[in-house]
Amino acid sequence: MNAPLPKLQEVPSTVASVSDYEPLARDRLTPQAWAYLSGGAADEITLHENCAAFRRLWLRSRVMQDLSGGDTRLELFGRTFEFPILLAPVAHQALFHPEGERATALAASAMSAGMVVSTQASLPIEDIARETTAPLWLQLYIQPDRDFTIDLVRRAEAAGYQALAVTVDAPVSGLRNREQRAGFALPPGVEAVNLRGMKQPEMYVGSPGEPVIFGGPLLAVAPTWNDLEWLVARTKLPVLVKGVMTAEDASRALKVGSAGVVVSNHGGRALDSQPATIDVLPEIVEAVDGRAPILIDGGIRRGGDVFKALALGAKATLIGRPYIHGLASAGAIGVSHVLHVLRAEFEVTMALTGCRSLADITAASIRR
Repeated sequence: MNAPLPKLQEVPSTVASVSDYEPLARDRLTPQAWAYLSGGAADEITLHENCAAFRRLWLRSRVMQDLSGGDTRLELFGRTFEFPILLAPVAHQALFHPEGERATALAASAMSAGMVVSTQASLPIEDIARETTAPLWLQLYIQPDRDFTIDLVRRAEAAGYQALAVTVDAPVSGLRNREQRAGFALPPGVEAVNLRGMKQPEMYVGSPGEPVIFGGPLLAVAPTWNDLEWLVARTKLPVLVKGVMTAEDASRALKVGSAGVVVSNHGGRALDSQPATIDVLPEIVEAVDGRAPILIDGGIRRGGDVFKALALGAKATLIGRPYIHGLASAGAIGVSHVLHVLRAEFEVTMALTGCRSLADITAASIRR
């Protein structure tokens, strides 16, 4: 793999929206790293639909509203967040910038933004926690080695993480053809350091005509609802279920003790031909019926998209690829700027739709 170009030390004057970082990031990453970051599963239908669905929602402007004393603050699990945009978990951030998650954590601290740290981070979760004063959650895959999983949870608790976001929609990896075509593999020096020492199940390689997945041990150790209930009982941290796309799964998550759900299709990277997250959000909001907070990721590229998600019932949103584009382009400065731009766009949208606080953002604020 070719070495990436040097990272920018400041934001170029040509960057006006978060999408302007995308070509800058592409120029600074190897073709393999770019395929890993930008690609989705199979034909990437869901990947593109996540963004397209937001464009089918229209905003309803309201004029001459009293906006004095307005703010964008919200409460989540006993912590005040300054605005409803969190940094989603993205694995192996050292692929995109030498500082990796350290730069992202610094940006989160500078912007007082929540950060969800990936189980597959390039740095120990304790090191990331030392870099930031921002609220930290740990994204967790329930590993085949359940004792290792609990040990990782204990590390997160000791390091001051405030919630667990358990990803449940990828018991097997999606068929990421773009990565395959690019020949993606983790380069030397980049690894999931927080999974060192964990026992891995043996991968099954069948003969032609034999089952690829169901013939081996991988799905035999895949987590189930019983495992989620087991985890909830073993931590005092609130546990969110990330990867919910149906009302049935949202209801089941609450029954086993989940403190919240994240509507997510893994950024279009797991199962292709799923609908956009924003399109399934209303049925999940109806099923949860106010019993727990609902967050959403996938396809958010503008502050107006954040507004639309809240109008349809989300409590907060998470962004992934946009801040990684900023990271690849300009390190911590780029991530901070992405958050700043989205927050500014969100506040402008609130003002022009007559919303003084997040409570004012309702279904009446948009039209389909």
